[in-house]
Amino acid sequence: MRVLGVDPGLTRCGLGVVDGGRGRAVTCVAVDVVRTPADADLAHRLMSVADAVEEWLDTYRPQAVAVERVFSQHNVRTVMGTAQAGGVVALSAARRDLPVVFHTPSEVKAAVTGSGRADKAQVTGMVTKLLKLAEAPSPADAADALALAICHLWREPMRARLAEAEARAAELARTHKARLAAAAKQRAARAQARQTQVNRKAQAAPTARTEPKTRGSR
Repeated sequence: MRVLGVDPGLTRCGLGVVDGGRGRAVTCVAVDVVRTPADADLAHRLMSVADAVEEWLDTYRPQAVAVERVFSQHNVRTVMGTAQAGGVVALSAARRDLPVVFHTPSEVKAAVTGSGRADKAQVTGMVTKLLKLAEAPSPADAADALALAICHLWREPMRARLAEAEARAAELARTHKARLAAAAKQRAARAQARQTQVNRKAQAAPTARTEPKTRGSR
């Protein structure tokens, strides 16, 4: 499976394509960072990100797109820019009917390093090791994009199996509930039939008449 990982941002947007093999084998296909000038108009910056993402989607043909989920920060402007860039990426993928999954930073760190509190240096080091790269991806946005793709490759099969199991359990619960309802309905119908039969018998039985007693002569 091939995944495009995107670390969204306006100033720097990391892009990384990773192929997943058997087990946990992963291979780097391409990695880069798209930059837009901070003094440019917002609409044009978003258009630049969209153009780059669409070019990568057309060039590398990923089967899924993994995007970092926006998390709370003190800098509201940064959060808004990240969210807007992420939305542009999701739109570009949706136009190609590609699944888009948002992963939190802690999920990515835990998947790649084993700790949700790992710092950027640890993430970059593990990405370099896992992908057997000759040198560490730079800047950190590039490493984060590759980490997102790896995270998706490793987590999505488990999540898909879990979702399938939950759907199967829900279907079994619905079937069981329907069977209980049907059984209750049948019991009610049988009880009604028995009562109807009793009523009919009572109506059909002759009314007992009490003959007056007469005194006989001795």
